[in-house]
Amino acid sequence: QVQLVQSGGGLVQAGGSLRLSCVASGSIGSINAMGWYRQAPEKQRELVASISFGGSTNYADSVKGRFTISRDNAKITVYLQMDSLKPEDTAVYYCNADIRVSRTSTYRAYWGQGTQVTVSS
Repeated sequence: QVQLVQSGGGLVQAGGSLRLSCVASGSIGSINAMGWYRQAPEKQRELVASISFGGSTNYADSVKGRFTISRDNAKITVYLQMDSLKPEDTAVYYCNADIRVSRTSTYRAYWGQGTQVTVSS
């Protein structure tokens, strides 16, 4: 089985910083893109940032210049450094990874358990 386990998050004042981590474990053949999504109350889940195996990144316009995504392929871990946080960043954050368990299987999306990020004004 494949698991994504998140850590980090919590409560911070506006302007502060938080760092999220997500480590993958289990029967992993290979990992393609990894990323972070968030879901605020009564809103749809949205992509925050993604990073390819080679390190190419993509960010939502709302977080560009404030959030940084990175990954350590040796540790099978993806990070999200969040700076200059705003109250509108408050949401449950989920990590995501495209993983195949063997060379003959197809890539599928796996999700972390979610972690609450709350930014107070």
